[in-house]
Amino acid sequence: MKLEELVAVSGMAGVFKLAANRNNGLIIEDLGSGKKRFASARKHQFTPLASIAIFTLEDSTELKVVFRSMLEQIESNPIPATKASSADLHAYFKKILPDYDEDKVHTSDIKKLIKWFNFLNEKQLIDMIDEDEPEEEKTEEKEEVKAEEKKEKKPKKATSKKAKKPEVEKAGKKK
Repeated sequence: MKLEELVAVSGMAGVFKLAANRNNGLIIEDLGSGKKRFASARKHQFTPLASIAIFTLEDSTELKVVFRSMLEQIESNPIPATKASSADLHAYFKKILPDYDEDKVHTSDIKKLIKWFNFLNEKQLIDMIDEDEPEEEKTEEKEEVKAEEKKEKKPKKATSKKAKKPEVEKAGKKK
């Protein structure tokens, strides 16, 4: 699930893929039809799905965590229709995210979230693979390798700098 590439655009229904960035707006791709179009920054606001979070009682929960929870519980806890009553939607969401803040998360937010989830699930853009963990492990391994390389290189550089420093100091004393 690459939520970094997906964008919600104000004034336009649905979720779009970010195709290109321009100085006065974005070129977005409709995931349903595959058509690309320009959305002006003067008229629209853009929100990457990766930056969206749901308010909880203590902090907030990222959208990808909520989507994974919905996907895990899809068989045991079926998704209600977006036209269901407000009480039904809140009851469903309470099962998905038990500690969500009922005062800050409105029914319209839950409806929008369900629409996005249904659309992305139909297009099979939601998966259970956690992308962050392998990347962090890879970066940690790269950092360890770089640190080892620097340790090996530092003694060589230190000896060459030490050899040059006395010459500079002597030159400074001669003046």
